[in-house]
Amino acid sequence: MKLKEGQVIVCIGDSITDCGRRGESGPLGNGYVRLFHHLLQAAFPGNQRSIINKGIGGQTLAELQMRWADDVLYHQPDWVTILIGINDLHRVLRKADGWSEHTVENFRRRYREVLTLTREKLPRCRLVLLEPFYVTTQTTEGWRQEVLKDLQPYQEVVAKISQEFDANLVKLQDIFRQQLQFFEAEQLAPDAVHPTLLGHTIIAWHLFQHFLER
Repeated sequence: MKLKEGQVIVCIGDSITDCGRRGESGPLGNGYVRLFHHLLQAAFPGNQRSIINKGIGGQTLAELQMRWADDVLYHQPDWVTILIGINDLHRVLRKADGWSEHTVENFRRRYREVLTLTREKLPRCRLVLLEPFYVTTQTTEGWRQEVLKDLQPYQEVVAKISQEFDANLVKLQDIFRQQLQFFEAEQLAPDAVHPTLLGHTIIAWHLFQHFLER
């Protein structure tokens, strides 16, 4: 197992990570972070570790960057997992206030900045990047097809940056595309963004794989 005794993992992102972690489902939420925690408990019951959920619903990478010092660096993590990007794209497509801050170019710049800062402050910290995803089988022109198409450049940014920073990459779009051979889209994510329990379980399982020795 790559995760050592006593290590700290910070999982940061938007609502997919949050999943009520600041309310009744705290502190881990009721999504993939909690399931990932349970997988670690089941597989390695004698290994003590701390998992910290720092997801906040509706956020973009710009907002993650603003709280990076408090919500990531402060905890001195040995590992950081990041799942972000779908809200950046939605703000651009809807031309919401300040939408230009969330273009692919700014997404790339901000991602590099937070990871560069992390490398400077926590040189031994290991990174796991989960690419943003969109679960749909729609092939005709429409909103969902537009989102799926325009999300690809954001996914490419995450893939390239994972190589640049020697980070593990969880290719969630490909993973869900494979699952769509066996399940309807609404069984995985009814609104294409927010996973069901099954969808969260799939994310947790594939995240868990990146903590195993190969």
